[in-house]
Amino acid sequence: MKGTALLGALGVAGLTVGGAAAGTLDDVKARGMLNCGVSEGMVGFAAADVNDHWDGFDVGMCRALAAAVLGDPSAVNFVPTTNKIRFTALASGQIDVLARNTTWTFSRDVNQQFDFVGINYYDGQGFLVPKELGVSSAKELNGKAICVQVGSTAELNLADYFRKNNMEYTTVPIDTVADAQDRYLAGECNVYTTDASGLAATRATFQNPKDHVVLPEIISKEPLGPLVRHGDNEWGDIVRWTLNALIAAEEYGVTSANVDELSGVTDNPEIKRLLGTSGSLGEMLGLSPDWAKRAIMAGGNYGELFEKNIGQNTPVGLSRGLNAQWIDGGLLYAPPFR
Repeated sequence: MKGTALLGALGVAGLTVGGAAAGTLDDVKARGMLNCGVSEGMVGFAAADVNDHWDGFDVGMCRALAAAVLGDPSAVNFVPTTNKIRFTALASGQIDVLARNTTWTFSRDVNQQFDFVGINYYDGQGFLVPKELGVSSAKELNGKAICVQVGSTAELNLADYFRKNNMEYTTVPIDTVADAQDRYLAGECNVYTTDASGLAATRATFQNPKDHVVLPEIISKEPLGPLVRHGDNEWGDIVRWTLNALIAAEEYGVTSANVDELSGVTDNPEIKRLLGTSGSLGEMLGLSPDWAKRAIMAGGNYGELFEKNIGQNTPVGLSRGLNAQWIDGGLLYAPPFR
């Protein structure tokens, strides 16, 4: 479902910086529905079709969380959020979790008082340009008009990078991904800059994607992940360990196809604890013993979600890179389930 009505009363001003009252888990259970904030429409990550069915990598996290908490991966109200409204929506309680391309930074964690529960995509900021522009490096962008989302880390990183390299540019401010696509394709800006994953998702929507290239420079660290409000540690633990369950499941070879079988026959003690056939991890979270099993069944483990939505065989076409498991040379690493 799409929760645009929830945002009708929200303004970009008036973000209250303060701890959340504990009890999000109780609220979600009483409501029978998870309110999950997602991108307003980014192919591969979070987008709705003509029938208002949401799909994507971040959507998969929402469905896994709903399955873990409510036992139903469809019990999600997807609330599309822009850069301007996303933090207001979370701080005000209009959404229970924000699962969109949001960078974990000091000020967002400390000053705005949100808890990032982990990293589900290691990213970095890049630049998208038309091939006909004739540039092969970001160092050649001096004097160009650049589309960048206002109120984003990309806006600050852009200023830092051009200052450091003694270059000038003209800002073309944008509010949404759709706005960026329209202005870029209309030639109002020579360059579009945001997270490299977002650039790949944007290019995938173009009629002729091969006419556009992502330049090789990555100018920042952009650790993206779900976040919740300060002040409700119980809820933060649930979101954190649901993400960890998807990551750990891939490492252990637990998939949406074999999770039922493994829960009954495996001798691996870590998998047994993960799937709730031994130990009391679910009880510690205030959930049923099979909470992680239900999360995995909702859409698959981390690798399944990645390959289905944004992997190399999709229009977005992303390689695992830093987002590979640590045993495969990447940075993904779930703490022990014990």
